[in-house]
Amino acid sequence: MKKLVVLIGMMCVALVGRADGVNFADAAEKTVNTVVHIQAEIVTRGNSYYDFFGPLLEQLYGQRLQVPDNVSIGFGSGVVISPDGYIVTNNHVVENARKIVVTFNDKHKREATIIGTDPTTDIALIKVEATDLEYLTFGDSDKVRVGEWVLAVGNPFNLTSTVTAGIVSAKARNINILGEGTIESFIQTDAAVNPGNSGGALVNINGDLIGINAAIASRTGSYVGYSFAIPSNIAKKVVEDFLLYGSLQRAYLGVSIAEITEELAEQKNLDMLSGVYVNDVFEDGAAQKAGVKPGDIILSINDLTVDTRAQLVGAIGQYRPGDKVDVKLMRDGKEHNYTVTLANMHGTESIVKGGDSFYNEKLGVVLEPLSQETKNTIKKNFGLKVVEVRDGVFKRQGLNKNYIILTVNNQKVSNEQELNNAMANTRNGKIRIEMTDNAGEFLTILEFYSK
Repeated sequence: MKKLVVLIGMMCVALVGRADGVNFADAAEKTVNTVVHIQAEIVTRGNSYYDFFGPLLEQLYGQRLQVPDNVSIGFGSGVVISPDGYIVTNNHVVENARKIVVTFNDKHKREATIIGTDPTTDIALIKVEATDLEYLTFGDSDKVRVGEWVLAVGNPFNLTSTVTAGIVSAKARNINILGEGTIESFIQTDAAVNPGNSGGALVNINGDLIGINAAIASRTGSYVGYSFAIPSNIAKKVVEDFLLYGSLQRAYLGVSIAEITEELAEQKNLDMLSGVYVNDVFEDGAAQKAGVKPGDIILSINDLTVDTRAQLVGAIGQYRPGDKVDVKLMRDGKEHNYTVTLANMHGTESIVKGGDSFYNEKLGVVLEPLSQETKNTIKKNFGLKVVEVRDGVFKRQGLNKNYIILTVNNQKVSNEQELNNAMANTRNGKIRIEMTDNAGEFLTILEFYSK
């Protein structure tokens, strides 16, 4: 039976002690007071009746309807990473929350505010007003070894933090749960993790934070032997981006790759199965500018071996636009070394300001300009990517964020000003939007009347 990978708002219970001479007690004692319980009040607007009849009723009565709220409560865990109240957790624990309550291991509670969320890494940063909190420091997840002992710590039941032990089963796992264009390079462990543990801590026997628990592989929704954590080096970088720049600073190498299998090696006449094969380099991308060519085999990034897509994505995910990385590759049987200056989503080397994304209230969506990678994928040099759906036309029509707006009233749009101008250029209040999916394979038409 096919395994189901489940995002976990979760965690688990176990004994603290020794295994094969390894002392877990010190690491557990260092960790339990830094892991918190998170209760998030999530609001979704509308229901099936309003979603279906809402646009018609608004046209008939000429005013916006007051749609009742649907409120749900989600639970998860978080890790305190500073004495003044910064807490890292999973994006899916707090996304779209209007109220977040944090309960500490000593049972006192604080209301938290969201500092930043990022669905592409499933990392979120929240903050409570506090001083002198116990906290964990980030360890170096690149140095984590398969087979070493780890502890998974969470607070799933709003009681006290709980601990389980296991080993690192694998590194750089891509389990395809976050969607297209995400950074997935999970640490896999066999430490028991169950519902309530999303956002909890994965620590080594020294009590260093080496990962943020995020998912399990299960047919039942409960732990069956596999759990996955976001590496600390990625989590640390995302947190620093939130604090320094207000949004994730995603770096791009600018290549399309394939993992090398026996079949690919035979097809391409390769004499090696290590590294990743470069199918293509994006025009004016970082790799092309540095001299990387189609047919090259990338062996390492800054001395980190890359044999899979997840390893390459995880390695690049630790850097920002403008950072330089050493790329070792094989070409025609000879090793070459290139220094690549990584680019941002727009193909330049500068930091991307948080203001580059914007909210359109009428459509009820957060939009951002297309990256060069996305333009190459959909084979168009214009468009606006939907990155979040709130209350508005999109939600009432049952549309999600997996769309790219191409034209509005037959005008191409690539930025906020072009979108606003196109929406204002309407006849009889009717707006027509042409959209494609993120792969550029299907065209969708959305028509509605503006007030």
